[in-house]
Amino acid sequence: MICTTIQNKTADQILEALEQCEMAEIRLDSCVLSARETDEVFTSDVPLVATCRIAEVMKNEPSLQDLPETAREVKAMMIAEKRLVRAIEAGARYVDVEIEAPKQMSKRVRSAAHESGTIFIRSYHDFNGTGTFEELKNVVEKCVYHGADLVKVVTMAHSEEDVLRVMSLYGRSVANGNLMAFCMGEAGRQSRLECLKYGSPYTYSALNAEESAAPGQWPASDMRKAVYGDFTFIRPEEPVKMPVSKSFAQRAIIAAALADGISHLKGYSPCGDNEAALQVARNLGAEVTVDGTEVTIRGIAAHAGSLSALTCADGLPSVDDEGRPVLHVGESGLLTRMMIPVLAQLCPGSVKITGEKTLLNRPLTGAKEIMDAFGAGCSSLDCHPDSSHCHPEPSYCHPERSEGSFNPLRVPLTVTGPLKTGRAEISGKHGSQLISGLLMGLPFAEKNSQLIVTDPKSIPYMFITLEVLKKFGIRIANDMLGGPDFLESGGDWSLCTEMHFKVKGGQKYKAADIDLEGDWSAAANFLVAGAIFGKVEIEGLDTTSLQADLSIMDILMDAGASLSQMDGKRGNITVQRAPLQAFEVDASNCPDLFPILAVLAAFCQGTSRMAGVGRLANKESDRAKAILEMLTQMGVQARVEGDELVVEGHTLAQRLLGSPIRSGMTCDRSEMTYDRSGMPCEAPGLLKGGAYTSHHDHRMVMALKVASLGADSPITIDDEACVAKSFPQFNELFDGVKCGR
Repeated sequence: MICTTIQNKTADQILEALEQCEMAEIRLDSCVLSARETDEVFTSDVPLVATCRIAEVMKNEPSLQDLPETAREVKAMMIAEKRLVRAIEAGARYVDVEIEAPKQMSKRVRSAAHESGTIFIRSYHDFNGTGTFEELKNVVEKCVYHGADLVKVVTMAHSEEDVLRVMSLYGRSVANGNLMAFCMGEAGRQSRLECLKYGSPYTYSALNAEESAAPGQWPASDMRKAVYGDFTFIRPEEPVKMPVSKSFAQRAIIAAALADGISHLKGYSPCGDNEAALQVARNLGAEVTVDGTEVTIRGIAAHAGSLSALTCADGLPSVDDEGRPVLHVGESGLLTRMMIPVLAQLCPGSVKITGEKTLLNRPLTGAKEIMDAFGAGCSSLDCHPDSSHCHPEPSYCHPERSEGSFNPLRVPLTVTGPLKTGRAEISGKHGSQLISGLLMGLPFAEKNSQLIVTDPKSIPYMFITLEVLKKFGIRIANDMLGGPDFLESGGDWSLCTEMHFKVKGGQKYKAADIDLEGDWSAAANFLVAGAIFGKVEIEGLDTTSLQADLSIMDILMDAGASLSQMDGKRGNITVQRAPLQAFEVDASNCPDLFPILAVLAAFCQGTSRMAGVGRLANKESDRAKAILEMLTQMGVQARVEGDELVVEGHTLAQRLLGSPIRSGMTCDRSEMTYDRSGMPCEAPGLLKGGAYTSHHDHRMVMALKVASLGADSPITIDDEACVAKSFPQFNELFDGVKCGR
């Protein structure tokens, strides 16, 4: 990115200048701001660097001019520290402290920076010349030793050899991956651009040709043209409205259908899975009406064994040739797993569950074992023609298998209940959806139940189930357990090793009126697009949500993106470009984020690691394989190591500029880019366009669309229509974002 130096300006002039900047350095040693003005400037969405050189304060501060030299230096240090800390507390993204600054001052500024999540820069400037490589390397090591998150080395170059020594620090110093090094002077002018090729998070430019802060500094307009050329950034004029969370909507729809009375669900938006849930509610016998964004459901006042028949949309019984009730769940894996325990409780006999499209290939791993633990039957059906009134048998299916065999349970399948009450211990390693079904079904039992879940995954979704059930009058006690690390963390979900649920029997669902939340899974795609390619404002989200994919906010902040929210927990969220660095995350509890996180990682400098790959095999596609295929085709280095997806990333600027090899120079080791292990990387470029497959996976389509913004040619996708499963309006909204609407 390009950081424009702003100096000798008033607060109003700074704010006006920021409208032209993608990033800026505020020179607090020449821009004299009050505390209030500092707060106003540094709350900007534009990523800002706070800089205040002690020597410049000594020279410019009127109140210091009559003091003795020593007293003047001490006072200047105190003033610089105060201004920097105020900027940090107001929201500075970076703070720059020169390596010559007093040790205790540096420690205090660093402490304030780390408390606020501000990146601490230790900088070295030589305005006279350029030392030997060993001297420069020692400077870098000194900066790292004194706590630098990012090391800045800038020297005066008098020759091409001076420039080469500075640029050779990339890949050959302890700060590799966290280094910004370039040269001043006419000889070093080009290095201000080329440092971006080597992986510097940003470079500096002047606001205009008349306001250069150092010899050789480019005007921002010239630097933008050199770096970005005619590349188009996204900046839609209007906020992007997110659809309803289908995780909340599907649970609420089924709970309302089971309840006694009339429920109103506000904030509804249609998608394939939500519409399938509404049809399931109708099949159960509930009356469903949809008026705009509000769904009204008259429930069936369900109780154990109360559901002797299922109905079709035309009111006729939904049965197969054997007279067995049939429930069609569309393409929804959540509906399938949720309804298995619920039907086991409500239906006095065997029930058949059918589905369609990618659901037929998705193994329900662990489902049979869990149902066996509760004494209920659940088995796949052999392939045979089905003459059921409502839903013809799919063109193919899978023979019955035990859970220990090569093929686990799949749709179509049969369920026979009821669930046996008492104490049961099950594994949660295959996900939370069937556990959510148990939590919805066990309250119908006559007696109390205790459910112990070991190795729980997707824990946030279990809490979504509990929250929805609570709104419909169902009370379930729960405890999370773990080792010392879990206790020390204050309850970090990723460190939980066991969950206990106590379910009282004989409970009844009661009608409720609830507001449905916006979908963080859908929002993640637009948030990542804004973080890499421009600026996007999102509406319709709740930052106190239990949705697991709210984690995208933490991940983006860890990666360095600029995020802000106005007007409380449901206010609009704005994300915009900032220097992005590699991140590490355990995505076991939010596996739906993997495709878009892979795209994000491709544009984050360094090696990103995402744990939880084992959760991806049973999605709409073999998602880990699909992601690797996508990244490889795009020219991104990626691999799976154990349970981690590892991606080697490069910044957008580095990709736009291409090869780090300087024209006319020998290609030696000092001129290559490196990963964090010190190994040379291939010269990066934009992602490769061309024809891609979505594997009929809605989340792969969305990730590919976002990736297309950084491709060297158009990306075409074989099946875009599958996004209707979760977000029918995605393509239209995304095209609007691309066009700036």
